[in-house]
Amino acid sequence: MRIVEVRERAIPLQANIKNSVVNFAEHTVSLVALVSDVVRDGKPVVGLAFDSIGRFDQSGILRSRFIPRLQAAEPASLLTGDGTLFSPEKVLATIMRNEKPGGHGDRAHAAAAIELAVWDLNAKLLGIPAWQLIARHFGVQPVDAMPVYAAGGYYYPEDNLGRLQDEMRHYRDLGYVRFKMKIGGAPLKEDVARIEAALKVVGDPRHLAVDANGRFDTSTAIAYGRAMQDFGLRWYEEPGNPLDYALMSELSAVYPHRLATGENLFSVADVENLVRFGGMREGLDYFQMDPGLSYGITEFARMVAVMEKHGYSRKEVHPHGGHMLALHIVVGLGLGGSEAYPGVFSPFGGYTPGCRVVGGTVSPTQAPGFGLEEKPDLMPHIADLLGR
Repeated sequence: MRIVEVRERAIPLQANIKNSVVNFAEHTVSLVALVSDVVRDGKPVVGLAFDSIGRFDQSGILRSRFIPRLQAAEPASLLTGDGTLFSPEKVLATIMRNEKPGGHGDRAHAAAAIELAVWDLNAKLLGIPAWQLIARHFGVQPVDAMPVYAAGGYYYPEDNLGRLQDEMRHYRDLGYVRFKMKIGGAPLKEDVARIEAALKVVGDPRHLAVDANGRFDTSTAIAYGRAMQDFGLRWYEEPGNPLDYALMSELSAVYPHRLATGENLFSVADVENLVRFGGMREGLDYFQMDPGLSYGITEFARMVAVMEKHGYSRKEVHPHGGHMLALHIVVGLGLGGSEAYPGVFSPFGGYTPGCRVVGGTVSPTQAPGFGLEEKPDLMPHIADLLGR
């Protein structure tokens, strides 16, 4: 059994929206296919994945380093001990050969696309959904329905408050009861007005989170915290630079409610530093690392293990993502909840039609693998990549 071909294509993200830092209209995503020599129903079994969303494609790293290393490897060296599946750990080690420690960034995203595709391929070889394979691999008892929140609340060029409220109403009508919106892209007074406008739709402030996308310095982060603390919001996300652990520590000392961060931490060492120096409070604050940005499930599971070693619970992990890959991983690893991008960041964001949101919870389907082929807006790109 072997991988006979690796294909990659950069797909534009359909999202003419912005947060406090970036405009997503320019972003692209690397869609990866691992074509095996196993044939089912007249077609080769193919593992599919991508490098999460909100960044850029990794075509250069994939094509110049990782794909050639994978193709040059002895086929047997990529298999599990019994030779029945491909080993995600061995594949990751193979593509990371001769790479220095540290300097994660885009390299972590590129590696994740390939590593996640291995999980999709293995699940299809077994004929089971990826969440079931992940749970089996890590000895986790998955739950039937996972808490989910609708991430959105972006800045609009016109009728900002009206469109914000319409967006929240739309998510509510889809079955969501928890929501997230952006802050930091406007003056503090205006952002407070935006929060108040959103709460007129959401109702309970414990169901509304805010996300600054790393925009603030320490003094601004604390000023926002003081301005928002009487709301009692669900969480205050990524107030400053993701590697500024001192900022998080200082903010956690004065902000009484939940903080959340970790989306832009891509390695075990980063998470180790966060739990040591970031002032994260056990039983209160949330971690949001994204497997699609951090070398895949292999490294992500090690991140969770680091947290648990320091006394945190995996229920305090709510990964960034908002797509099918993240949903399967959240369910398979028994984490605290899932992010969703309903109708945003097409063709990768959001869930397949079979993943119905009921009472603020969602479950993945029984489709083999991550079920990406069931996503109507993504399927034309998959068919084009595979020449079908």
